[in-house]
Amino acid sequence: MSNKKKVVVQLPAVAREAPVSERYALELESLDSVAEIVEVDGSSVGAFLEGARDADALITSWGIQMDQQIIAGLEKCVVIGVGSVGVDMVDVDAATAAGIVVTNVPDVFIEEVADHTLMLLLACARRVKIMDKMVNQGDWYKGRPVLNHVPRLWGQTLGLISFGNVARAVARRAKGFGMHIIAYDPYVSELKLTGEGVEPVTYAELLERSDYLSVHPGLNEETRGMLSTDQFAQMKDTAAVINCGRGPVIDESAMITALQSGQIAAAGLDVLEKEPPDADNPLLQMDNVMLTPHAASATTRMRFETRRRAGREVSLALKGKWPMSCVNPTVLPRVELERWQPYPMDRGPNR
Repeated sequence: MSNKKKVVVQLPAVAREAPVSERYALELESLDSVAEIVEVDGSSVGAFLEGARDADALITSWGIQMDQQIIAGLEKCVVIGVGSVGVDMVDVDAATAAGIVVTNVPDVFIEEVADHTLMLLLACARRVKIMDKMVNQGDWYKGRPVLNHVPRLWGQTLGLISFGNVARAVARRAKGFGMHIIAYDPYVSELKLTGEGVEPVTYAELLERSDYLSVHPGLNEETRGMLSTDQFAQMKDTAAVINCGRGPVIDESAMITALQSGQIAAAGLDVLEKEPPDADNPLLQMDNVMLTPHAASATTRMRFETRRRAGREVSLALKGKWPMSCVNPTVLPRVELERWQPYPMDRGPNR
């Protein structure tokens, strides 16, 4: 009988014939010496707990929500490893109360998301969607008159909601285009912002001054719907909103109304409240809205490195070590973990 610990993952949506050891070879690079991976049915809470109740650890990034009911049913779990930056699929407060460490992958694909954010910003600035449409419809000479009314990017103000890892990478890129950067983040010191050449402002100032507003906070009760009707009313009617973070941070219906009424000028969105969107979502039909399918982090290395990192985090906790990217550092773990100082890290999952 194996003495290895049990790490539970959810059954894949599409059954695969390869053995577990091959399917999870990347995670097992770190885990194999201490644990074995077991797939569990995630079609319901009952089915999941039947297989996961005695798990020493979970790895998740999709599927069933690790809510309070599931967490309460985990009898031995030490750590939940989330294979993404955001951890909104886990009730972190419930995990903390249960003594379960929650880890994420906060720094594997920051540069990719920053690239994608700037791509959407530039697409909004140059009205790429309508330009492409005009060419395909034979309206070759209508493009220039549209852009004649759009200010050049140099000297425009980019506002950042939150100033974590991705926002900082976006700021560095935007400076190369001659943009002035302002940011609102009540959890980051002014010295950190000014040290990056970014002007700290209040939320009201951010809304009023931004020509382009890029949204970067993690999703929680404080941030859900933080950009809604009142906030759009404070923005310039020439402003564009960019979101490569979490869709529900923006009140989508309020944004649609703001776009339709001309309260704001454009939007570039990699994330939405509902994914994929319904076929009748008005955003799909707007010439001033650029959409991508929640793909900002995707490159050839992203999935591989994310899986490796998730495995390393869980392995550290199972070996009694403190993980590199604990998102609930106030947790009192079920088992004693050796407090060691890893690489410097930011506060929280989307930072």
